[in-house]
Amino acid sequence: MRNINKAIAYTLFAMSILIITGCYKVTTLYPETDSLVNNEISFVSDIIPVFNQTCSISGCHSSGGTIPDLTASKAYTALVNGGYINLADPKNSKLYLRLSGKITPAMPLSGPNNPSNINALVLTWITQSAKNN
Repeated sequence: MRNINKAIAYTLFAMSILIITGCYKVTTLYPETDSLVNNEISFVSDIIPVFNQTCSISGCHSSGGTIPDLTASKAYTALVNGGYINLADPKNSKLYLRLSGKITPAMPLSGPNNPSNINALVLTWITQSAKNN
């Protein structure tokens, strides 16, 4: 009887591990627009291009410019170590608040009214744990 109980316990344990490791999220809701994202937001492929277009241009958030340095090689470290990301409350991340114009100065200075998809993209990346991927 004791061997049967052990066998059942081991079987249940193994099944639990299989179930847990087989679960993953494939869809994320953009918090602001209620749009669905069917993949994980990539810092390198999705966020860095936004920074390259509007933030890390000469004289702004580039090396030797205004902090944080948002050049491709330094942006992640600058955001995480600089306190711009709030994983516990993504909507209160300084990065998101600046982009959405909820704190001043709104970013970018030349056009603080970002399209909501950029704000939602950044907020979704933070919501997905702000990975350096």
